[in-house]
Amino acid sequence: MNRKIKVKNGMQALVSLLMAFVVSGILMAICGYQPFLIFGAIISGAFGSNSAIVQTMIQATPLIFSGLAYIFASKAGMFNLGMEGQIYMGGIAAAAIGGMNLGLPAPVHIGLTLCAGMIAGGLFGALAGVMKACFGANEVISTLMLNFVAINLTSYLVNYPLKAPGPVAQTQNVMPSAMLPKLSAHSQLSAAILLAVFTAFAVRYFLGRTAKGFDITVTGSNRKAAQTAGVRIRRILILAMFVSGAIAGIGGACHITGVDRRFVDGFSAGYGFDGIAVAALASNRPLMVLVSSIIFGALRAGALRLNMTTNLPTDFISVIQALVVIFVAAPMLVEDLKSSGYKLAGRLTGRRKEAKEQ
Repeated sequence: MNRKIKVKNGMQALVSLLMAFVVSGILMAICGYQPFLIFGAIISGAFGSNSAIVQTMIQATPLIFSGLAYIFASKAGMFNLGMEGQIYMGGIAAAAIGGMNLGLPAPVHIGLTLCAGMIAGGLFGALAGVMKACFGANEVISTLMLNFVAINLTSYLVNYPLKAPGPVAQTQNVMPSAMLPKLSAHSQLSAAILLAVFTAFAVRYFLGRTAKGFDITVTGSNRKAAQTAGVRIRRILILAMFVSGAIAGIGGACHITGVDRRFVDGFSAGYGFDGIAVAALASNRPLMVLVSSIIFGALRAGALRLNMTTNLPTDFISVIQALVVIFVAAPMLVEDLKSSGYKLAGRLTGRRKEAKEQ
């Protein structure tokens, strides 16, 4: 039964992806563009050469982390929409620790830098978890608002106390001992992609094979049953949001130490927000995030090619991503409407029977 559900979800995701491309192609044609030329440019920019594939992997790496962060929180029944802010917090913490000349060996300095990013993102996620668990604050609103707090806080830090000399709002470069090693001397692709893949398998194992992971999934599916079974709901909610934020935070730290090598004001191109779409296309399955993030990473990498070969605005890539989310969410919306309709019909039927009996 579980296998059938997975196959069904996979087919729905594939159909949703195809429908998104078909509808976006129709929109391009209506606007006077050539869809096949546009899609050809996107594919060429994403997979047409070794450098294009590397760029796709670079773009996909932070999406893997943000997608996993969203999935982890959602398994506990929480909606973490604050991954963007958590990425920023992880990035600034990594830039601060990585920029210090501590005289440490590279493995130790890298580990310390990534841990700083992980803790910073985790604490920011846990803040929303505490507000939800202890005060009943809606985590959708709190995490969204915390995004602005993180973005503006890091902007202040990079413009004033942590600003490197020069006109650009950025920190100094992280020390060579804190930089993630490159997988190839001729590309920017770093070991961050390997850490992202490892994290996906770790999340899957933790949620599916450990007692604490079972507590999280039970809490997400039925909190009353979890409470009856002795699960401490408040602790689970805070833990889930901490780990979710930590995953997003380490994604930001990896981008700073593996790609940018410094924190630049506004460095994240919406990686946290796109993680929601990545998780939706993956049907909230950790390993499928590896596939869906490559698709969204390819769209981002292909957008760079559009500027050189077509006059289509690169913002249209966001339209394609939005259509993917819409078509992925459509079946779930239909199911919700059906169940709501059945419940409403049952209530109306019950009222009619009561009226006849009277």
